[in-house]
Amino acid sequence: MSETSGFLGRPDGERLAWRRVAGDGPTVVWLGGYRSDMTGTKAQAIADWAAGAGRAFLRFDYFGHGASSGDFVRGTITRWREDALAVLDELIEGPVMLVGSSMGGWIACLAAMVRAERLAGLVLVAPAPDFTDKLIEPSLPPEAVAAIRDQGVWLEPSQYGEPNPITRELLEDGARWSILPGPVPIETSVRILQGGEDPDVPWRHALELAQALNSADVVFTLIKDGDHRLSREADIARLIAGVAELCG
Repeated sequence: MSETSGFLGRPDGERLAWRRVAGDGPTVVWLGGYRSDMTGTKAQAIADWAAGAGRAFLRFDYFGHGASSGDFVRGTITRWREDALAVLDELIEGPVMLVGSSMGGWIACLAAMVRAERLAGLVLVAPAPDFTDKLIEPSLPPEAVAAIRDQGVWLEPSQYGEPNPITRELLEDGARWSILPGPVPIETSVRILQGGEDPDVPWRHALELAQALNSADVVFTLIKDGDHRLSREADIARLIAGVAELCG
């Protein structure tokens, strides 16, 4: 089944790009990572699975990401959480299953905490809750701390080309949405995939989230040689298996 696509208008005039596969519910919703977009390997793999299995699936780009409008440097956890909730409330009816990767794992948890009545489950890949104050801030070099203090932004060098802007607003806003050490009031079934060799999200950080969740049905899978992306064929197979299981 082919995907349809469109844009969801936001009150401030910005637009969120989305793609949808029609099918049976619950609707699987992809929540991507920081500076990622909905065309990545894992999102595409779930779209292909959904099309073949007759399952409903929706993926989108946050403000300032991918095909959506907006200046990335103005993005915050508050903004991206609002984007996710707008997608759930305005584009989807009925139960949802959230699949969050990296930052998307944090956004998925924040959305799950206020839309619990619609949740069919969570699948989290290298989830990075609180990454702004617990992972980024402690690792900032002195020149970054000075730039953020004096100019409001530090342009972190990136191996992928354009530097990564880290703003004071992002860090301060992120701290307001901290969910660790918990408890995290999520009762639904949760599946977590985490790489043991992840350089961005230490496996102990993801395990702390698993232990903080109120849910009694949490399965934490440590892929010992896995990286942050977890996009190898075997990793994708584990991801799809978790999604299929919670879809019932």
